[in-house]
Amino acid sequence: MTSNPITPTIPLDKPGAHHGFLRLPYSRDDSAWGSVMVPITVINGGDGPTALLTGGNHGDEYEGPIALQELAATLDPAEVTGRVIILPMMNQPAFAAGRRCSPIDGGNMNRSFPGSPGGTVTQKIAHYIATELVPLADIVLDYHSGGRTLDFLPFAAAHILPDKKQEAACMAAMEAFNAPYSMKMLEIDSRGMFDTEVEEQGKVFVTTELGGAGTSTAKSVAVARKGARNLLIHAGILAGEPEMAETVMLDMPDGRCFTFSETNALLEPLVDLGDEVTEGQPIARLWPSDRSGQSASTAHAQLGGILTARHVPGLVKMGDCIGVVAQVV
Repeated sequence: MTSNPITPTIPLDKPGAHHGFLRLPYSRDDSAWGSVMVPITVINGGDGPTALLTGGNHGDEYEGPIALQELAATLDPAEVTGRVIILPMMNQPAFAAGRRCSPIDGGNMNRSFPGSPGGTVTQKIAHYIATELVPLADIVLDYHSGGRTLDFLPFAAAHILPDKKQEAACMAAMEAFNAPYSMKMLEIDSRGMFDTEVEEQGKVFVTTELGGAGTSTAKSVAVARKGARNLLIHAGILAGEPEMAETVMLDMPDGRCFTFSETNALLEPLVDLGDEVTEGQPIARLWPSDRSGQSASTAHAQLGGILTARHVPGLVKMGDCIGVVAQVV
């Protein structure tokens, strides 16, 4: 079997704070013996559980990397019971380019798991994380937001799982994160996702959608920062009381949550994030983007609830997700 060529430049199991890289050899036109360097921090305070905290799974999502950069720089090993492994920008090539997918191979890391040790750059990074880091972890937090094309209400999420004991542990961790909204999340296609890999390894897993539009805000970063510490307290890795506030429980029960465009168009939103909608209500008008004098078509909610996500760019393509509706539990 081919071994993964990635090597860490720091120890993963020694006490203290260690900052370095996952180094992947990558020969290319501008560097014959070059490497992709994925930043990693390990804060090890001794015996206890291990948390794996990841951001930059998609390279145009910023709340996670900001919160994790701060945590990596400030977390004192003396405060830690156990170990915290931090990957602020796990898809480093995509993050450096400000793109969802890697500019090297076009790889969407969150559709590349479990990866391959002999595959593309993205597949090699995914394989190393899946085989070397996830097995070390008791709890995993993977930060997401909407990137350049979507904007979300700020929520933490867990999935419905076949193992109800594991599902309950994931839901409890989601509630401990304490985002303004907490979601029982439905994925359009879970194959190849980091979420699926972690859950199939039996780990406690929490993910987020904390905003988007290709940037971050003071509020969305504050949610990310608070959530990480709350989760570490919940896991028994940090001491103290979590910072808790009211959270609205949401559910995405089935595919009716999603509204997709069936044309290329100029998008006119008719409702905003957080607005209540009813089944069949128009949520957007789609104007022709290449001619004048023609009427708009209308996109409708397939489910009653609140608008939880919206398309950000003013132009949509056929097949783009226009909006997502979730139900308040």
